[in-house]
Amino acid sequence: MSKKVVLAYSGGLDTSCAVKWLQDKYGLEVICFSAFIGEVKDAAALRKKALAAGASKIYIEDLKDEFARDFLIPGLWAHARYEGGYPLATAYGRPLIAKHLADIARKEKAEFVAHGCTGKGNDQVRIEVGVRALEPGLKIIAPLREWEFATREEEIEYARAHRIPVSATKQSPYSIDKNIWGIAIEAGVLEDAWRLPPEDAYVMTRPLNRVPKQPRTIEIEFNKGMPVKLNGKRKGLVDLIESLNQIAGMYGVGRFDQIENRLVGIKSREVYEAPAAEVLLKAHTELEGLVMDREFLHFKRVLSEKYAELVYYGLWFSPLKNALDQFFKSNQDRVTGKIRIKLDRGHAVIAGRQSPYSLYSEALATYSKGDVFDRTKAEGFVRLWGLPYEGLGRKL
Repeated sequence: MSKKVVLAYSGGLDTSCAVKWLQDKYGLEVICFSAFIGEVKDAAALRKKALAAGASKIYIEDLKDEFARDFLIPGLWAHARYEGGYPLATAYGRPLIAKHLADIARKEKAEFVAHGCTGKGNDQVRIEVGVRALEPGLKIIAPLREWEFATREEEIEYARAHRIPVSATKQSPYSIDKNIWGIAIEAGVLEDAWRLPPEDAYVMTRPLNRVPKQPRTIEIEFNKGMPVKLNGKRKGLVDLIESLNQIAGMYGVGRFDQIENRLVGIKSREVYEAPAAEVLLKAHTELEGLVMDREFLHFKRVLSEKYAELVYYGLWFSPLKNALDQFFKSNQDRVTGKIRIKLDRGHAVIAGRQSPYSLYSEALATYSKGDVFDRTKAEGFVRLWGLPYEGLGRKL
């Protein structure tokens, strides 16, 4: 009886070729696992495609609710953006995939798991570190680190020779990874850092010459850190995120084009789309800024950067990341209120904020009638605050 391998299967070029390659190279029975954390594809077509490629079985699971609840919300509370920009859409998806790979391997009594990540990317680290953290005894195979194909064009020829159904062509070589938090777009002309990404590379966002002429204002309501309403209408978390992707994407919000420092040590040109992530991160950050004190907010920025690095580096299941989750969660009871955002030609601009726990006082902040701030105490405060530095200013 053949030994089993559970393959993280997307139905794309790499993993479709990997099914046949794993059989030929290792003599393994291939069981595919596909996670729906983006749009729900045609499950019947995906199943047919996997079996046609040579898989003995395929698990197809809609994990959007788990993804949003257990991965996106902690990241939202952390205000996590890698290197200040990328909202980590793909990086959140990989530990979820690792978790279910380990679960299915345990269920199927498989000795191996496999993935379609490249040997120079970050995702190989995220999946393998995640799998080993959860199921240390599993052996991992990474076909793209081993096989003889040097280019995507060679993979396409291999697929055609073995009658493996794939959608990629030599004329359309983009590699796209999509989930409800965003899209990562790679390969082809995007590898030229001097070149503007062509419009046909984008999926979720409109170019500025096609956005509505009139700005649109939306309102997001949070309850204890959770986004619960959009424009006054209560929505489930996944529905709210998908609605924001559609609305904000219509206004060209959420495009990222950056040179990024990959974990493996190289710089890469990365193109992302994340309309809902951009809006929700801005909204939650603004609301938290309204209800939390200065020392907490300033210190949180340091921890947010570290958190983003841990997620990007594939350390989702690490003790430090778990500890930071508890820190960010600890203040969410106060993060209740509404944020208005104006969408206008690629921008999401804060247009209003409101909370029953607001620490902002117009009476203290105003320079107009009704000011209750006691200016007479300011001189003493300034003298005491600067006292340590008076001595430094004296001549030695």
